[in-house]
Amino acid sequence: MRPQKASNLGSVARVAKNFGLRHFAVVEPAVPVDEESHRLAAGADDLLDSIVCHDSLSSAVAQFPVVITTSSFRGRGRERSLELRELPDFLEEAGGRISVVFVFGPERSGLTEDELSRASARLRLPTHPSFPTLNLSHAVGVVLAVARGFGGSGPEPPRSDDPAPSAEVEAAIAHWDGALEAIDFYDTGHRERSLRDWRKLIAGRPLTRREVAILRGVANRVLVSVKRSGASERHPEERSDEGSQT
Repeated sequence: MRPQKASNLGSVARVAKNFGLRHFAVVEPAVPVDEESHRLAAGADDLLDSIVCHDSLSSAVAQFPVVITTSSFRGRGRERSLELRELPDFLEEAGGRISVVFVFGPERSGLTEDELSRASARLRLPTHPSFPTLNLSHAVGVVLAVARGFGGSGPEPPRSDDPAPSAEVEAAIAHWDGALEAIDFYDTGHRERSLRDWRKLIAGRPLTRREVAILRGVANRVLVSVKRSGASERHPEERSDEGSQT
């Protein structure tokens, strides 16, 4: 997310190739790939040349069922918090071979609370409190070393349904946003904060496509019910007329 130094693009490309990645994506890059990037890539120029740039986090993670954000600080959010040592168990719980995306923040500031809230889990890197911020490529290397070391404990059990990619989960959240708006859930004036908490609740674990469909079905029934209720309130005389005819 928003890398500030072209040199870090090269360093990340090198460590990514060390652990077998064939490509990576960048969101809102502040700098382009340059000569320094290629110098530090040291043989991973193919990854630099294939970088995919996105203008938002949601588009970057749209096709991934599991989104893991990273931070060196203990989170206060409601999304699931993971210690680095817990990552292998989490990946096994998620299904082992399900596509996972790791999101790393900019060098200086890290990820925002809104960006962190879009995660299935927040991974905390166990740095020393007196000097917690890792170099971007170092953070990538630490996480990939643990993630790549996880190979699962055996054949993956058959799944009853396909995992839902992030884009479908976000669409369900948007559907529920409309439903909550319709029932005046946001009448306290804290819509953004409430929606962020709702996103953490929904996206806090991998969902199947069937589960997402159920969520959207409930939201749709709320919207239909509110619409019918509003129509009845606007035309009370019609109900009175119907009653006198019977």
